[in-house]
Amino acid sequence: MKILLLSRNTGAILPFLVGASCAKAPLDGFRIAYIDDAQQSFAGAAFVEAERAALEALAGHIVPVTARGTETRRFDRMLADVDAVYVASGSTFALLDALRASGNAAALVERVRAGLPYIGASAGSIVAGPDVTPACLMDDPADGPALTDYAGLALIDQTVIPHADGLLPPYPPELIQKTLDTYRDSHALTPLNDDQALLMDNGRLSVIRSEP
Repeated sequence: MKILLLSRNTGAILPFLVGASCAKAPLDGFRIAYIDDAQQSFAGAAFVEAERAALEALAGHIVPVTARGTETRRFDRMLADVDAVYVASGSTFALLDALRASGNAAALVERVRAGLPYIGASAGSIVAGPDVTPACLMDDPADGPALTDYAGLALIDQTVIPHADGLLPPYPPELIQKTLDTYRDSHALTPLNDDQALLMDNGRLSVIRSEP
C-alpha cells in the first residue's frame, strides 16, 4: 500500500505522488479524488478553502467526491478513474459515519489495498488507523450519530494524533497532552506535528517532514 498521512502541511504530497505513482512533476493530467465528507459542516470555512487550494496547486485535476449519498458502485468507479485519493480534514466522526453509512468504507479500503495511493489530512489521517477513539477529545463524537463503534479503516496499525505541536488554536498543547495521556496505554498512537507526515513505504511506517 502507498499511504501518506498529513497533520496539516502539504509539502510531502508532491514527492509522495511522484514516487508512489511514477508520475512526473508537474502532475499534468494527474487526477486526485478529493473525499470531502469531513468538511460538509464547514462549507466556506477558511481552512477548507485553503486546503483545497493547496491541493489544486499541486495536482493536475481534482475530482470532488462525497461518500455519503453516493452509491457504492459509482463510488468505486470514481476511484477506479483517478490516480490517487485524498481524504480531507474536518470532523473525524462525520467522516467515519459517512463512509460507513454509505457502505463506501470497504470500497475505499479495497482500492487502497490494491495500490491506489491514499493521502489523508488530519481527520483523513486518523480514520486510516485501526480505531478513531483517541480523537474523542479533539473532535465531537456526536458528529457521527449512526456509529456503533469507532473502528477505523485499519490501513495502518497506528492512530495518528495530528496537530501534536499544539500550534493550531482548536488543538492547544493542553488538549494534545490530555489526549496522549488518556489513550497512550490503550492505543498505538503516532503524534504528528503540523510540519510532519507519516509515510508507509514498502510496508514500513516512518515520520517524515512536510513543510507548508
